[in-house]
Amino acid sequence: MIGDPELDANTLDARLRGHDSEPFMKILFTGGGTGGHVFPLVAIIRELRRMTSEDNLNLFYVGPKDEFAEILLRQEDVKIYNIPGGKIRRYFAFETLIDIFYKLPIDFIKSFYLLLKIKPTLIFSKGGTGSLAVCYAGKFLKIPIFLHESDVAPGLSNRIISQFAKKIFISFPKTEFFDLEKTVLTGNPIRKELLEGDIEKAKELFNLTLEKPIILFWGASLGAEFINDFVLRILNELLEKFEIIHITGKEKLKEVENESLIVINKDLEKYYHVFGFLDEEKLKAVFSATDFIISRSGASSIFEIAGSGKPSILVPLPSAAFNHQAKNAYAYADIGASLVIEQSNLTPNFFLDKINYLFMHPEKLEQMKTEALRFSKPLAAKSIAREIIEYLTF
Repeated sequence: MIGDPELDANTLDARLRGHDSEPFMKILFTGGGTGGHVFPLVAIIRELRRMTSEDNLNLFYVGPKDEFAEILLRQEDVKIYNIPGGKIRRYFAFETLIDIFYKLPIDFIKSFYLLLKIKPTLIFSKGGTGSLAVCYAGKFLKIPIFLHESDVAPGLSNRIISQFAKKIFISFPKTEFFDLEKTVLTGNPIRKELLEGDIEKAKELFNLTLEKPIILFWGASLGAEFINDFVLRILNELLEKFEIIHITGKEKLKEVENESLIVINKDLEKYYHVFGFLDEEKLKAVFSATDFIISRSGASSIFEIAGSGKPSILVPLPSAAFNHQAKNAYAYADIGASLVIEQSNLTPNFFLDKINYLFMHPEKLEQMKTEALRFSKPLAAKSIAREIIEYLTF
């Protein structure tokens, strides 16, 4: 495990001041396009910019075309290049043949060309679709590769890339598979701005009454259809005791809004706040106001929940590759910060009994908050940025 990030950052600053000039760094990021891949990159990018002068830092991203990822990265002044994004699957499918014999070769050729054009000093991979070709091209061109794995069970791309990566950053102490000599436990990078919310701002943004405890149902960046349906099944029972903020995913918002109008008791409407997706300003406001969170268990969600110090119930996605969401959830729950309810066990009576029990025992909620904060790694992005700069500088 690396040392204290604040102390090491100060040491790094002093060492940089000892150089006549700060080195020019071209860092190329790659990874899949979901929020779980992109948000950690945003956090690292912001720390790199805080720790280096703008004139000496040039940032690029190569990956499959994804509107969501591109909006986020352009806001951070990252130059974006697209490749088709062929995928290696863990099972046979006709699409795999297309990817292996068409998309992946094009990915490699285009990545090779882009790396020759950009000439990055380092490649940083988050894994996922598209990263494999970029990293293989980088290996061929002898460009150093750093890798970050968010989950306890690494994805297939990261398992392959780890064989030739210079350094591997992991989020959980129980992360599987990797060579320990190259591995650094940092946690999963989160945007530190998410921890700077204000409850009065949340009240204004979401028209909160603050008359009851607030529960957030959060399907992460893509939403969660099962959780949406579950909330609607128990909506009135929930609203009798709690104020609910429900994040459905953009594609499901209209459907959930329409169904909620049918099932909700009119006198409880003021306690239900439904949104498709929350931008950074709204998400940090929600974290400041909410008392409890129900979420899927992608690593980014877990570390953002932990950073906010909120107790939670995690519902792993059963179809997740290598069962990584369940492994993430239990690794987090084992320290006492959360409860895990498998999707097959998430029934109205069982859930309502659990949530009512917890709110009748506030000491248990306080213990979960304490363990969440103890688990959190709010300086993960800073630690990784420091490691990148040290590698390229010294």
